[in-house]
Amino acid sequence: MPLFDLPLDELRAYRPDRDEPADFDDFWARTLAEAREHDLAAAYTPYDLPLAAVEVYEASFAGWGGHRINGWFLLPRGADGPVPCVMHYIGYSGGRGFPKDHLLWPSAGYAVFVMETRGHGGANVGSPGTTPDPHGGANPQAPGMMTRGILDPEDYYYRRVFTDAVRAVDAVLEHPAVDGSRIVVSGGSQGGGIAQATAALHPAVKAALVDVPFLTHFRRAVEITGRDPYQELVRFMATRRDSAEQVFRTLAYFDGMNFAARGRVPALYSVALMDDVCPPSTVFAAYNHWQGPKEIVVWPWNNHEGGGGYQSEEQVRYLHKLLTTG
Repeated sequence: MPLFDLPLDELRAYRPDRDEPADFDDFWARTLAEAREHDLAAAYTPYDLPLAAVEVYEASFAGWGGHRINGWFLLPRGADGPVPCVMHYIGYSGGRGFPKDHLLWPSAGYAVFVMETRGHGGANVGSPGTTPDPHGGANPQAPGMMTRGILDPEDYYYRRVFTDAVRAVDAVLEHPAVDGSRIVVSGGSQGGGIAQATAALHPAVKAALVDVPFLTHFRRAVEITGRDPYQELVRFMATRRDSAEQVFRTLAYFDGMNFAARGRVPALYSVALMDDVCPPSTVFAAYNHWQGPKEIVVWPWNNHEGGGGYQSEEQVRYLHKLLTTG
């Protein structure tokens, strides 16, 4: 994929106006308050996998609507006192996969809580999932999750997902091995969008690792990329020709730019300049609205895979400096 978006110097200054509903904060405060009326019932069940340096647990908790959300919780074996915890949110279509997929952070001395995204993990061969989405959308939808409930923000799929992500932080705060003052949210693509929202919505979050984030600057994304998942929105609006105004009204409650404008903690972003899944201008739109201390790593020659293992090493160094010396 060639370079197709704005030049890098323009991207660094790209800070578009935000389309923010007047009741944005009230909407999310009410949503989270309703979710917290359900018993969290966080559970950590030892998982039979003989790893010498890591303890593995199947985790679950009550997310939006009291629905059970599954995941993994991995802990460095023999840790001396409570440890920092990295919350890991998963990319589009992926499930929680296997414990061996999540060994980086325990190897670095941190716990990791891998939250499964409801309804995903059935179309990704390498990352099977176990968590359904019991709440169906109220409108017909394009295949995928992007248009499930899209005509009403109360019913939209990502209202449930972002709420699940906040409740996952609530769940990990209950674990005695976790240092609640050092909670980090992380993820790439969809996971990056979820991390971005959670950092804005949960006061316990200490830092955010946001890679090539999805779910940001929706209107520009659908105008300049022909790739899924954003094209799910295009196909829906092409079919429901009278729906565009309502679609974008709903999406305004979930736009990463609006969450980034509420982000106050340190954040490490990454962007790939040839990314035609989550175009670089949509990433910079959020990054440039982020209010806290921030850095962004630019991968000039990569598509949506971004920095891959190189970015993971950047993250380990970043957190080591932030959590142990700063």
